[in-house]
Amino acid sequence: MTNSTAHGTGGRDGGGSAFDAAYDELLRRWPEDTRALDVPTRFGPARVHACGPEDAPPLVLLPGGGATSMAWYSVAPALARTHRLYAVDLLGDFGRTVPDGDPPRDADDLAAWLTAVLDGLGLERTALCGHSYGAWIALNQALREPGRFSRLTLLDPVGCFAGLRLPYVLRALPMLARPTPQRVLSFHRWETGRPPGDPAWAAFLGATAHARRTKVLPARRPGASALRGCAVPTLVLLAGASRAHDARRVAGRARALLPGATVVTVEGAGHHSLPTEHVADVVAALRNPPE
Repeated sequence: MTNSTAHGTGGRDGGGSAFDAAYDELLRRWPEDTRALDVPTRFGPARVHACGPEDAPPLVLLPGGGATSMAWYSVAPALARTHRLYAVDLLGDFGRTVPDGDPPRDADDLAAWLTAVLDGLGLERTALCGHSYGAWIALNQALREPGRFSRLTLLDPVGCFAGLRLPYVLRALPMLARPTPQRVLSFHRWETGRPPGDPAWAAFLGATAHARRTKVLPARRPGASALRGCAVPTLVLLAGASRAHDARRVAGRARALLPGATVVTVEGAGHHSLPTEHVADVVAALRNPPE
């Protein structure tokens, strides 16, 4: 059974912490009808935020690593006018998905977890969108269950078509090894070229330095044959100024490996700012999917 609470406020661990406060502050930006759903899985309950008309086309949103479902706070109000949104906190990452069941070991477990989430939400068929690491999860799920998804949108995906740039990895290592709010925000500023435009988002990013993460599974690139066999209509929306990878190289590989995909580049967008600061581009992509 899926449990629901109005507007989804309230942390599960360390209630009143800086992370919980920052998470809840962003949640107040969501539509008034937003509900927090706790979907049971064998890995523990998954936190999903749902909003929009219940009879509207469903759209599942998977965030990038370290961003939680709150990464969609900028686009949720517009998308919820035309879709029933389900924004998920990822297994093993920051947020309110609780890892108190079987520990996830590999990509198969992560796929089984997402299948259980979709089953628990009653979604036999839905659109699916992911950003960064969430895009890798979304693509792998679409390759495993193609009949379940009406369309797939990948926002500046990592681990899908090309690897991360070495400077990006090296710049991230100190933040990952010994996170502090200053290091998290400095990394974001380096990658995007400027500080976060919204103080509430900046506070959230800084607060992740003190939040708990259990086990984020590595993103292994799908094989070329699997990608060429992808049967789900796909849009790849790239950040033209991304420092995570070479956007032109990713675009070329995406076009070569997914012949039916639509590939669009948002010039000037950073990898980490695409979902939060380029609202019009993301909303247009999700409202006008490829045929």
